Parts: sequence; C-alpha cells; structure tokens
Amino acid sequence: MVLDTAVLVASLRSAAGASRQLVAAALQKRFQLLLSVPLLMEYEAVLTRKEHLKAAGLDAADVVELIETLVNVAEPVVPRFRWRPLLRDPNDDMVFEAALNGWADLLVTFNKRDFAQVAYGNLRVASPGEALRRLEESYEKK
Repeated sequence: MVLDTAVLVASLRSAAGASRQLVAAALQKRFQLLLSVPLLMEYEAVLTRKEHLKAAGLDAADVVELIETLVNVAEPVVPRFRWRPLLRDPNDDMVFEAALNGWADLLVTFNKRDFAQVAYGNLRVASPGEALRRLEESYEKK
C-alpha cells in the first residue's frame, strides 16, 4: 500500500479515524507500506506545517520520529520510471509513481477522483475506510 500525504495528516489530527488505524497497521507490519524518497520528503514538509502540528498537539520532533518509524517498517521504492506529468496535481504524480514503481496493490487517498484515470494493472485506488475494510477482510480469511 501507498498512503497519500493527506491520509497521514488525517491520522495525526484524528485518533478515531480509519487513517489512524491504517498507520497503526503499517507500524504493526499488518501490510507492506511502500515509501519513496520524494514521498517521504512530502510527508515531512506537510506534516510539520504549523497548522497540522497545532491541531495534532505535536511538535516537529514527534513528526520526524513517526516518519523515521515508518521508514523502518516500510519497503523502499526506487523509482525506475517517471510518469510525470500525468495528473492534475503534480504532488499526486509522486504518490502514483511510488505505487506503480513499488508494485502496490492499493493507493490510499481521500482524492479517489483525482486518481481515477490511473488504474493500472493490479493497482486500485481506495479511501482510508475502504483500505481498512480490505485489510480486515484479508486477516479474517487467514
């Protein structure tokens, strides 16, 4: 799975949502999180914005620690092919590239419509709630 930056933002701002549960599941290695360097840089740049830190009651060091922990459990994605420009939002291109180059099954985002045109191979686009349901269903089958 690749998590769009907004999913991480939501996970920090709300303890009760599907986004927080997905991040927790990634940290527990319940699924393989895929991360690229550009995506990590975006995570840090966005998550350390003052408005997000204030809303989450965190400081930048807390966010950096979370990102480092995600790096430790994630599978690194080395982009072998650039797909840019492809989408309306250039930041979405980097998320899509991480998913495609990492052979992700799922790209998790709140902006499903923005990614609708890029379904490719086994890659599917899902909201955090849909991704969490899929994850829970896969564990029920085991």
